[in-house]
Amino acid sequence: MDDKDIQKIEAHLKRTFGNPHVAVKARKQKDSAEVELKGEFIGVIYEDEDEDGSFLFEMAILAEDLEV
Repeated sequence: MDDKDIQKIEAHLKRTFGNPHVAVKARKQKDSAEVELKGEFIGVIYEDEDEDGSFLFEMAILAEDLEV
């Protein structure tokens, strides 16, 4: 995943979630990038192996995050 892909994905996530605080950051692994919200890690974007130019967003929701 190159810088151009990361910039496009970040812009898409900001539009989709209506939140300017979404950031996509490169990782050591070249096939993925980290997604942060206000500096807090929220998930990982992976290149889709089945469809060129597409990506998958994986976000874990922990039980402690659901506590009120």
